[in-house]
Amino acid sequence: MWISHAERPLRASELCHALSVEIGSPNLNTDNVPSISTLLACCQGLVVVEKEVSAVRLIHLTLQEYLRTYPELFGAAHSTMAETCLSYLNSRQVKAFAARPPPDLQDTPFLEYSSLCWGVHAKRDLSDCAKQLALKLFDDRSNKMPAKILLQAQKMYCHGVDFGGVSLFSGLHYASFFGIVEIVAGLVEEEGYDINQTDCRGNTPLMWATRNGHEEVVRLLFSRGDVDPDLPDNVGLTPLQVAALSGHEGVVKILLGRDNVNPKKANKDGQTPLWGAAGNGHKGAVKMLLEMLLARLSWYFLCS
Repeated sequence: MWISHAERPLRASELCHALSVEIGSPNLNTDNVPSISTLLACCQGLVVVEKEVSAVRLIHLTLQEYLRTYPELFGAAHSTMAETCLSYLNSRQVKAFAARPPPDLQDTPFLEYSSLCWGVHAKRDLSDCAKQLALKLFDDRSNKMPAKILLQAQKMYCHGVDFGGVSLFSGLHYASFFGIVEIVAGLVEEEGYDINQTDCRGNTPLMWATRNGHEEVVRLLFSRGDVDPDLPDNVGLTPLQVAALSGHEGVVKILLGRDNVNPKKANKDGQTPLWGAAGNGHKGAVKMLLEMLLARLSWYFLCS
């Protein structure tokens, strides 16, 4: 399951630690971690370790294709993987990192994968158990390491950021980042939840949903009347500018349908959404922006 359904090839140490996790347990038991030799012996020659990068893979691509063709062989694989990742992140050992210097990932080899990929698996198949474990992670604001690892991986958007404010990355930020519709739907209905809260990079939940092209989440966030669709991040980019730069045409269309979105608003460098879409060759976004600008210009002349 882990070898055929993981988001990237797992290193031997990552795989062995993943297999040792007891879902829902508050502790990581190192006695459960199998050796790679034991693991290979159990796989009957169907798995090998690439020595150059220590990555574990199936013996042949055709086997990978076969297992992907019959996902029912592993049951609810993605929900189980999400539950495993979240159990790891909620463990006492990972929580202890908040009071210590940055951890040596050799001691916690599954920490990086869990932080970066739990939401990808949860989006594909969210079980009740995974949902509860995710909410537990959101509620513990002292457990900063998973969010820090996730944000540091977004190098394009987080260069030069002081991650001391990583606790500002809320549960709604997490769910919007990964596009987990069911969790976003529950959180936006909670009273007192600041839907416009910015993280250490100035990103709102709407901005993260926009950056990653999660159209359904964008619509859900707009179901709250108090969402600010033009709130810029720390470098002056608005959600519309980000959607145009990234070529997320569906999100561009949703944003242009809002009366309180300014299609001409520029960032700190004077670059408009149209400039970003054109500069990156996103013809569909350019067409929608031009149509909106021409429509507003025509309306202006009709009313003047």
